[in-house]
Amino acid sequence: MSNWVNIAIDGPAGAGKSTVAKLVSEKLSFLYIDTGAMYRALTLAVLKSKTNPSSETDVSELLNHSHIQLIVDQEGSRVLLNDEDVTLDIRSSEVNQLVSLVSSYQAVREEMVKRQRQLAGTTNSVLDGRDIGTYVLPYANLKVFLTAAVSERARRRHQEQIAKGMPSDLEQLKVDIAKRDELDSTRAIAPLKKAEDAVEIDTTALTIPEVVQAITELAKERTA
Repeated sequence: MSNWVNIAIDGPAGAGKSTVAKLVSEKLSFLYIDTGAMYRALTLAVLKSKTNPSSETDVSELLNHSHIQLIVDQEGSRVLLNDEDVTLDIRSSEVNQLVSLVSSYQAVREEMVKRQRQLAGTTNSVLDGRDIGTYVLPYANLKVFLTAAVSERARRRHQEQIAKGMPSDLEQLKVDIAKRDELDSTRAIAPLKKAEDAVEIDTTALTIPEVVQAITELAKERTA
């Protein structure tokens, strides 16, 4: 068990995990470890290098030669792939459609989890993903499982992409998110599921600040 305080925030695609985790980490002055961004960066590397996404061996080999960094500075949270800023590129529709496949491989997950645990073992941190509380950090001090209706999650992702000036199709997002849920929940390695000791929060009718406040208060209670 780590001497540091770790908060695990899990949930399906579009439940607001990244936004909430980032804000919680800022309020508590913890490091934010965006695990989803790490898998997205690898997926982008697969696309850029024209690696065969259906080959676990090829994707795993690519990861072993890829340097993925999560940086927090005056510009905010950024993701670097081999020293190139790919913060916006990893949110493309091409990455959205391929990330579940890339992140389903056992060899890939084992290497990513190793990197994530190393990071979490060095400082107080907030991690979000789909298997943080059940697989990556089963010893986390606080585990939260965020949920929301598919239609609401698609609406949020749609607004997010429009705000960033990216093309977005709301109906396609609903299809993609429902498909992602099925893939994530049924994969053989560390599937998406709520940890037995996680606190579930349905965010469908809640604002981001309300969710952040609830988690921050839970964290303070657990670490008092």
